[in-house]
Amino acid sequence: MQVSGFLVQLAGAVMLLLYSTRMVRTGIERAAGPLLRTLFISLGRGWVRSVLAGVIGAIFLQSATAIALLVSSFAATGVLSVAVALAIVLGADLGTALVVQFLSLDLNWLMPALLAIGGFMFLKMDTRLAKQLGRVIIGVGLILISLSMIGTASAPLRSASWMPGFIGFLSGDILISFFGGVLLAFLFHSSVAAVLLFATLAAQGILPIEAGLPLVLGANAGGGLVAVWLSRDGKTPGRHVTGSNLLFRLVGGMAMLAVLSGVDLPLERLGATADRQLVNFHLLFNAALVVVCLPFIQPALALMRGLIRDEQEEQDLLKPASALDTAVLKMPPLALASVTRELLRMSEIVEVMVTPVMDFFSVSNPQQVQRVRQLDKDVNRAHTDIKLYIAQLSQGELSSEEAQRAVELTSVAISLERVGDIISKELLPLTIEKHRRNLEFSAAGWKELTNFHARVITNMQLALNVLVSEDLETARMLVEEKAVMRRLERESHDKHMARLSSGTVESRASSDIHLETIRALKEINSRFVTFAYPTLEKRGVLLDSRLS
Repeated sequence: MQVSGFLVQLAGAVMLLLYSTRMVRTGIERAAGPLLRTLFISLGRGWVRSVLAGVIGAIFLQSATAIALLVSSFAATGVLSVAVALAIVLGADLGTALVVQFLSLDLNWLMPALLAIGGFMFLKMDTRLAKQLGRVIIGVGLILISLSMIGTASAPLRSASWMPGFIGFLSGDILISFFGGVLLAFLFHSSVAAVLLFATLAAQGILPIEAGLPLVLGANAGGGLVAVWLSRDGKTPGRHVTGSNLLFRLVGGMAMLAVLSGVDLPLERLGATADRQLVNFHLLFNAALVVVCLPFIQPALALMRGLIRDEQEEQDLLKPASALDTAVLKMPPLALASVTRELLRMSEIVEVMVTPVMDFFSVSNPQQVQRVRQLDKDVNRAHTDIKLYIAQLSQGELSSEEAQRAVELTSVAISLERVGDIISKELLPLTIEKHRRNLEFSAAGWKELTNFHARVITNMQLALNVLVSEDLETARMLVEEKAVMRRLERESHDKHMARLSSGTVESRASSDIHLETIRALKEINSRFVTFAYPTLEKRGVLLDSRLS
């Protein structure tokens, strides 16, 4: 078999594998993205629950990198502590190892059924949830097909004249193999895909276990490197999370390389075949990392704080440095883009305001409360500047589409300004009153409030995505979340009334604050939902404020 022919076939199979894993991840994100985000925030209290949240999230998304980027963004905005976020990422790495376990099984018999069922759901069912679940099932079927293609493409390599020398080279230099695994995982942007490739080659008898183990260790480190690379422009706390995870994976991988070079491990206990030994080793390594690394989370983060420092980051973010460019007022497309950038800056300030609200209920912090109130002034200033800028823009010649976009952006500015007022004038006084009266929420009531708040934060991110991308599916998700929040408010109200009837002392004392907090958070969420209406109206799927 010619090398060029093999490379073409292998490249096609690998591309299908990467596309399939992305297809699964996209389907899950669209079907249950907000729920997953709520899962991380609500479960992320304590090491064990944080690891469990990461495992569950990675199983669904089939990507530790996606989880790492998501929770690092939460850490960057203060929704999660950096320590909890890092514990979730460690759990996500273990979760992807479980995914590899499942996908490496002989499931060829299942492929036609998955494609048939998934295709029917995606093409014939009307609900968004059913369609996206169909997408997920099709994606799993395509993953199995891609693995079969890799096996077929690579089978002739067993008789290739150059293969023994190449394998001998890999087996003889474990460092080369390790960094080869790092490179492949980075190029694939997926440690799952890389490990599945190695397992498939091992199953064909092409890749011996001696060369496969360092490659798997390298793929683990490469997955951590991908998250570091993709978060390189993010906020410093988030980079501390991804950097610490990479540190754990590099140190752990190097330590295991030392063990492999000096100790004859009883690999036969990991499985009867080389491919099973690889995937089982992969699972055990990640499980061991969780156990070993959890006690060292704080030291690793301390090291990262020393290596990755940006003390002025927050101050620079919150400086009233307007993105509005008066020089492009006579060029409407550029001027509208300038307004969009300013709205994003304005929304970042609002995010900093809304994120710590629940912390203010827990611990009295007058200085931080005053700081949030000061930020509201910055939001008000940005709102005024945007309205004046758009007024100047409207004096020129605008197309009907540009004029409509100007109206939409003005509405967004009004909504953000209103959110700032709700936080400053309604929620902050509630936090102060709670501490002044020395009140406490019941455990159940507090869980309802924190989950509600976490969902609002998630929906804010969806709203900002819609503002920038005008993506129809995201807009649909956001509007559907309004109904979900309405239902959650009713449920919270009913549960609160039940606690009052049962005589729960904490609920009686804090009743007004509880109900007003829920009401304020619901209004904030409703303001974010309005970001979706223009996109839906343009596509003709919003009728009388309802999805058609």
